[in-house]
Amino acid sequence: MAHFMDVHHGMRGITADQLHEAHRADLAIEKDEGVHFERAWADPRSGTVYCLSEAPSAEAVQRVHERAGHRADEIHEVPLTV
Repeated sequence: MAHFMDVHHGMRGITADQLHEAHRADLAIEKDEGVHFERAWADPRSGTVYCLSEAPSAEAVQRVHERAGHRADEIHEVPLTV
């Protein structure tokens, strides 16, 4: 499976509790699409949220995010890691 970094814009002012809740919503349904969300980061000042996942495809990542109520604005495959 591949790794993906997705980006959400427009979440200015997001709190740690809100980020945790959004991540929990993804985790609750990720298995339906064969996705595993590993970690999420947020910058409340810019309103940008980043999520790292392992998944069969970018489309599977997007389906989970859409069902959880926070569609990703960008999804990038991460083919190399060190």
